[in-house]
Amino acid sequence: MSTPSPSFHPKSYAAVPARSVAFLGLGVMGYPMAAHLAAAGHRVTVYNRNAAKSAAWVQEFGVAHASAPSPREAAAGADIVFCCVGNDDDLRSVVLGETGAFAGMKPGAVFVDHTTASAEVARELSAAASAQGLHFIDAPVSGGQAGAQNGMLTVMCGGDATVFAQVEPVIGAFARAVTLLGDSGAGQLAKMVNQICIAGLVQGLSEAIAFGQRAGLDMEKVLEVIGKGAAQSWQMDNRGKTMVAGRFDFGFAVDWMRKDLGLVLDEAKRNGARLPVTALVDQFYADVQQAGGARWDTSSLITRLK
Repeated sequence: MSTPSPSFHPKSYAAVPARSVAFLGLGVMGYPMAAHLAAAGHRVTVYNRNAAKSAAWVQEFGVAHASAPSPREAAAGADIVFCCVGNDDDLRSVVLGETGAFAGMKPGAVFVDHTTASAEVARELSAAASAQGLHFIDAPVSGGQAGAQNGMLTVMCGGDATVFAQVEPVIGAFARAVTLLGDSGAGQLAKMVNQICIAGLVQGLSEAIAFGQRAGLDMEKVLEVIGKGAAQSWQMDNRGKTMVAGRFDFGFAVDWMRKDLGLVLDEAKRNGARLPVTALVDQFYADVQQAGGARWDTSSLITRLK
């Protein structure tokens, strides 16, 4: 393997038997996730809608790996097919149909989906996989771009426990925590819980920083102090000072957060959950989009308060 790019930071990998795997989708998350699989010793075939991205990945990470022109060809012969794309429709487009991954997978192979998608599509594809003698695990991730680059993602899974046990050690190449939370769809539902928590935390942090700045406080010092107490959070530790500085180019974009919160609010309509704060923060993110911040990271909520 050539010298790693700044988007990929090798780590210590657990000793796991080498597997033949495929990875579909080489975006800001998928590119380094696939790289960690390669660095852990697995044979990786990649697919991306932009074929140049696949070619660049293979050039960077070595001739032991390959790219394929379709999901079906990437999945052929793989023990595990990983996927990380944009939404439900993107997921169906790489899974189903004549050129989809399911058409190329060998009997008994496992499809692991890291897309943040709906619980409904997870159940749909799990049923389709079962009908074809395949297995499906929904496995959305948390940790953002930095987590993917450092191989330190948190992975929330839904599916069969026996199948999960087969793939858990391999997922560990790019994760620090991998947990089975229930049947198909449970991983996606857990990711929704995660996004609800983040939405409220970021809004609270935004209001706190804006308040402190209006009051004339040195907010970097304030965050250092309160970050050692009950107010501490990942968002404060990782985004507090950058929010004070007005910098919003740190990974997970507002557009993607709105997509995720849309999934949350749709699911809440189905199950009857009341999410007044989440619905409000979703509209606040819409304000940020309209102000030109669609690609800013999620901490840009504070810009509404300036």
